[in-house]
Amino acid sequence: MKKTASVPKAYSAAVQRSDTCEFARLLGMAVTAIEDGRVKVAMPAAGMRNAHGTTHGGAIFAVADHAFGIAANMEGVDQIAISANIRYFTVPAGETLEAVAYMVSETEKTSVYAVDVYSGDRLVATFEGVGFKIGGTARKE
Repeated sequence: MKKTASVPKAYSAAVQRSDTCEFARLLGMAVTAIEDGRVKVAMPAAGMRNAHGTTHGGAIFAVADHAFGIAANMEGVDQIAISANIRYFTVPAGETLEAVAYMVSETEKTSVYAVDVYSGDRLVATFEGVGFKIGGTARKE
C-alpha cells in the first residue's frame, strides 16, 4: 500500500493519529491526499473478499468510516461518530479502494460528512457520517 502522502502541516496531527490506528494499519489504510477540504484514504482490496468472491461490504464501510473520522478531526476539535449510513452501488473491480471524505455541513455541536468510495474510477458506495463534537467548540474560520 502507498505510504501516507505528505500533508499540510496544519493537518499532520490528525493524520498522525490515523497512521497509528491499529485497525487502519491492520487493513493497510493510508492517507493519500488532503486537498481542497477533502481527505483521501486508500486501502488494498486483497484479502477482503466475502463468500461470493467480491469485496466485503464491511471492508468498504471500514475505509469510508476511517476517511470520515480523519476528515471530522482535522481541525483540532475532537469528534466521535453518532450515526453512519452507507449505500452500495456496484462491486469493486480494482485492487484498491479509495475513500474521499468531505464536510457537508456543521453546527456548534455536530457535523455531517459525505464519503465517496471508488474502485478505480468506479463509484462503489456513498457514506454519510454524523459527528458529535466532544473536544471544544466549532472551528473558527
